[in-house]
Amino acid sequence: MSDRLAAQIAFLSEADQLKSVMRASRLHDNSRYENSAEHSWHVMLYAFVLAEQAGPDVRIDRVLKMLLLHDIVEIDAGDNPIHGTVDAAAQEAKEQIAADRLFGLLPQDQAKAFRDIWDEFEAAETPDAVFAKSIDRVQPPISNMANGGGSWLEYGVTIDQLSQRVGTPVQRGAPRLWQWLFPKLEAFFSKMPSK
Repeated sequence: MSDRLAAQIAFLSEADQLKSVMRASRLHDNSRYENSAEHSWHVMLYAFVLAEQAGPDVRIDRVLKMLLLHDIVEIDAGDNPIHGTVDAAAQEAKEQIAADRLFGLLPQDQAKAFRDIWDEFEAAETPDAVFAKSIDRVQPPISNMANGGGSWLEYGVTIDQLSQRVGTPVQRGAPRLWQWLFPKLEAFFSKMPSK
């Protein structure tokens, strides 16, 4: 029992580092960049509040677990901004290695269960994972509208890029949410200041 508890505490202590991984997204008040731990908490809250936007086969308890764990690999692999330029294959390889190391800190049964949840989220094939991905994608645009453009200005994002990179996954998992959000994005982009 003491070995199991020591492994669990080691994982929890390592997870504290997620608070130091800074993202490209800024807070709603534009006072600073968001960290990955804050993002994970916020998207979990989004999923919990917006659960009625999920399809009938979605289990919100599983979605919350996915969102809790989805960015843990950023401790080792760093944040990969959706509008940044990155070698996707190299980033995926770094994330796989990070998942092996981080989940490997846990007792074997938890390591497997947590890794399975993380892998399911990454694959985005099950109803739970599709909804979780849609919620993960919808939170940053809402923050960017609140803070005056945020990372969109920094990365020179267009409404067409946003429709592709955000709209496609959100439409898959929460189509009514995208129907509500897209006109607001169009209106915002029509008035958005240039960089």
